[in-house]
Amino acid sequence: MDYTLLQRKELPRDGNTYEFEGKRYGETDISFIWVDMPPGESVRLHRHAYKEIFLVQEGSATYTVGTETLEIQAGQIVIVPAGIPHKFRNSGTVPLKQVDLHLSKQIVTEWLED
Repeated sequence: MDYTLLQRKELPRDGNTYEFEGKRYGETDISFIWVDMPPGESVRLHRHAYKEIFLVQEGSATYTVGTETLEIQAGQIVIVPAGIPHKFRNSGTVPLKQVDLHLSKQIVTEWLED
């Protein structure tokens, strides 16, 4: 077989997210988190040793990237450099739907808040 076909429900789930780690699928060089987050929910401050790219598909969110606060809407993309602390909260009234691309075969997170 020259390809892999997956269903989202086959991915490991953690609350409002599904996680795809490339190392589990033929040493794919990228990982991602598929987010479907209700209003008011958030991800606490953390960082990665690699770049992370957020593709916001629906809803709106408030991001903190380093010392900056950003109000992000559907259709926008946020690129966070390696090593920069970041977090986000669904600040809208509808579910936040986004895909968080991790430029790594494995998702490795250093949590900076409890």
